[in-house]
Amino acid sequence: MPSELKMPALSPTMEEGTLAKWLVKVGDTVAAGDIVAEIETDKATMEFEAVDEGVVTSILIAEGAEGVKVGTVIALIQGEDDEDIPVKPAPIAPAQAGASAEPAPAPAPAPKAASAPRLRGGDGEGRVIASPLAKRIAADRGIDLAGISGTGPNGRIVRADVEGAVGGSPAPTVSVPASAPASDIKISPLARKLAEQLGVDLATVTGTGPDGRIVKADIEAAAAGAPTPASAPTPAPLATLASVPSAAGGTPDFGIPHEDVKLSSMRKTIARRLTESKQQVPHIYLTVDIRLDALLKLRADLNAGLASRGVKLSVNDMLIKALGVALTIVPKCNVSFAGDMMRMYSRADISVAVSIPNGLITPIITDAGNKSISNVATEMAALAAKAKEGKLQPHEFQGGTASLSNMGMMGIKQFEAVINPPQGMIMAIGAGEKRPYVVDDALAIATVMCATGSFDHRAIDGADGAQLMKVFKELVEMPLGLVA
Repeated sequence: MPSELKMPALSPTMEEGTLAKWLVKVGDTVAAGDIVAEIETDKATMEFEAVDEGVVTSILIAEGAEGVKVGTVIALIQGEDDEDIPVKPAPIAPAQAGASAEPAPAPAPAPKAASAPRLRGGDGEGRVIASPLAKRIAADRGIDLAGISGTGPNGRIVRADVEGAVGGSPAPTVSVPASAPASDIKISPLARKLAEQLGVDLATVTGTGPDGRIVKADIEAAAAGAPTPASAPTPAPLATLASVPSAAGGTPDFGIPHEDVKLSSMRKTIARRLTESKQQVPHIYLTVDIRLDALLKLRADLNAGLASRGVKLSVNDMLIKALGVALTIVPKCNVSFAGDMMRMYSRADISVAVSIPNGLITPIITDAGNKSISNVATEMAALAAKAKEGKLQPHEFQGGTASLSNMGMMGIKQFEAVINPPQGMIMAIGAGEKRPYVVDDALAIATVMCATGSFDHRAIDGADGAQLMKVFKELVEMPLGLVA
């Protein structure tokens, strides 16, 4: 019995993944611990190891397949003691997104030599198996289906078989009448909807898409170059077809040139989780102005002392530390709402937003309030590098008790971040800029930034959120408390 390689659960919450890349092929010999594939989750691309040794006899899920459920068999490995089984090549095309991939059925056994010859287009009892469209085309052209070998599933005769039977070469394209069964009309959903709107008879349209599929451009060309049947409704101008969805997400295209880009697993998860957050979590936003001059001076002094160790602190490193300390001072904000209970955390693990090509990920600085700023800086640099390479391990980005998102380096003055459930708060950091500011009852020029805390009002009262913002402001403006 061959060993089964199954889609692994690479995190506690993973339900499905994308088989990003196969690193082996059918016929390769693998040992336990060998990396055989790269699996893309909603957060990172991770390596998948073989657990047994043997020969890869079958690859059941093609490279690039999305929505492969955890536990789905993706390949078979035959060990030395297994009975011989035939080698099966990998599938030609990836599985459709969201579909539960199943192993390909074993090929049907060949008929016995003593049996009468059987046409591939027949059922063995003299009846012909053919699609309705193939039958109609054959009837129109006087073609005997009994003499045709079918290339469809189970020897079924399809349109291409009938067209190829005329003189050994494909016959001219056959228009599909509007009355033909829907399953025999190759047409995209958008083209079908547009044809109904514009009153285009599908019998007059020749498809230019893959395998003769009718696409939107074919319908538009037919509407522009052919008279509309009298019984058809008056076509609406293209610019007003707000009810006509595009192929992606039901969004109207209004005839504007565009490109639909398929979402990555990460982007889908970001869209789902943040939509749920805004719909289900009542946000309250609190903003303070914070003077940065003392923190910038301390950073310069610390960097001068750390230069020999190759450590360089960023403002963001110091703000991570400040938020960690503030949450330990105001523990009522270091919480999660959990239905009929409140989860109170005993340490502050700060999730830090990092932008990567496919979206956003939040590596975690654990126990940030009790680590030195130099340790925070070293860990953050390593995690950010791994995040951009897609190499973060689940424990490095899953969890966290609160988040920090800094867009100051991009010149954003102030913004309100969306809470990342189940966390109870996120701190949004704006750009530090020189501006008039009252210092010791006198107007002066100071470097000031905006910080906005977003709080889950189910778990954190406004007064407690305000207390956290006050403590955070004091720690940044008097930063010696961060190194005490």
